[in-house]
Amino acid sequence: MKRSIFKKTAFDLIRDSVASIIFTFAVIAMIVVGLWKTEAASRAEGLRLLEESLMRAVVQNYAIKGIYPDSLRYIEERYGIYIDRTRYVVHYKIFASNILPHITVLELNREWLK
Repeated sequence: MKRSIFKKTAFDLIRDSVASIIFTFAVIAMIVVGLWKTEAASRAEGLRLLEESLMRAVVQNYAIKGIYPDSLRYIEERYGIYIDRTRYVVHYKIFASNILPHITVLELNREWLK
């Protein structure tokens, strides 16, 4: 007797269910990986923008006054740069008023705080 194309065996149903579950988990995994990469890129961009903003303010101050700012606090107050100290650590080291200061911006790892 011929088997109808509309009737499925238990094996066919299980195979189709497993395939759907695997496909669903694969899609979810791709979404999670995509979000993780986007978040990592966003953090890196924030770090880069803060460092670039600080350097721009330092150079602008030198162009206007002829000296580099003596402190990070001065840059924050005069140029309106906000440093989120819960996310970033900024190291501002100045050697002399006519030598470009060394600016390092690091992301604060929240795991270190625990």
